[in-house]
Amino acid sequence: MGRSQQTFNKLEKDKKKKKKREEKLAKKEEQKKNKVKGDLENMMAYVDEFGNITSTPPDPDKPKKKIKLEDIQISTSRQEDLEDLKRQGRVDYYNPDKKFGFIIEKGSRERYFFHISDVDENYNIQERDFVEFDLKDTPKGRSCVDITKAPKE
Repeated sequence: MGRSQQTFNKLEKDKKKKKKREEKLAKKEEQKKNKVKGDLENMMAYVDEFGNITSTPPDPDKPKKKIKLEDIQISTSRQEDLEDLKRQGRVDYYNPDKKFGFIIEKGSRERYFFHISDVDENYNIQERDFVEFDLKDTPKGRSCVDITKAPKE
């Protein structure tokens, strides 16, 4: 007498798949029933004078204020301001024979390359030293320049 090729586990898996398909179809039908026709008016959003998003359009009779471009402030600082700041970090690796190493920046934990020629000549750099540096874009990525010993905190 031959045995059935379908085992109990296969039957259970098939039942679960069928149940999931039925649930998915039911959910799809429910979404179709509850779907609201989206017209342009319902999708519009407006910005009020304080920068808040609202659903009411502005009053066309209300006089508009003139704003000078210089008065607009945004929350991010300018890139030029960021470049003026000396970055701080720790020397993660330094090979005195090959005269290069890597510095890990204090805040972002980014790892940057440096060469001994970019280190202050009065400073004998070693691993685990805390340093201050600037970044420069190079063809191979960003690297450290103007490396000096960080002041004691």
